[in-house]
Amino acid sequence: MKKKKAIETGNEWIEVRDSPIHGYGCFAAKAIPKESRILEYVGEKITKAESNRRGLLQEEQAQKNGDGLVYIFELNKRYDIDGNVPENMARYVNHSCEPNCEAVNIRGRIWYIALRDIEEGEEIYIDYGYDMEHFMDHPCHCGTPSCVGYIVNKSQRWRVRRMLARKKKTPAQKA
Repeated sequence: MKKKKAIETGNEWIEVRDSPIHGYGCFAAKAIPKESRILEYVGEKITKAESNRRGLLQEEQAQKNGDGLVYIFELNKRYDIDGNVPENMARYVNHSCEPNCEAVNIRGRIWYIALRDIEEGEEIYIDYGYDMEHFMDHPCHCGTPSCVGYIVNKSQRWRVRRMLARKKKTPAQKA
C-alpha cells in the first residue's frame, strides 16, 4: 500500500499522518497537558434537515469507495457542523473505545479537549458515541481491551457484547 504524505495542519499540537486504525489520524506533535483545547471541529453550520440529506449522501458515497467519509458533527438540537472542509483537521481524529480526548461544545463551538496527558507521537482519539441503530455498519479497529468490535456509545457497549454472545451461542446450540 502506498504511504500517504503527512498533511500540514498549522496547529502546534497536532500533525496529520497515516494511522494504523483508519486512513489518516491526528498525532500529538508535542506533549499535550490534560484539559488542553487541542483543536476545534470546524465547518459549515447546517440545519438538521440538511445534515440528514448530506449524511445519507456521504454515507452512500463512503459505502461505494470503502472509506468513512461522513464528517457531520452534532452541534445542538437545531444545527450540525459539516466538517468536510479542507481546513478541518479535526475530521482526521479517529474513534477509540478508550479515548484520550473528548468533544466539548463551548459556546457553540466544538473543541477536542485532552482527557489526560498525551505523549508526543501518540494518536489523538475521541469516542464517536454512535447510537445502537446500524451499529453493525460501523466496525471498530481500535484494538483496545474494552473494544467490542463496533463503534457504539460507551453506555450501549454492554448491549453489543450481549448480542454478540447470543449470536455465538446460537450455532453451537443447533449442533
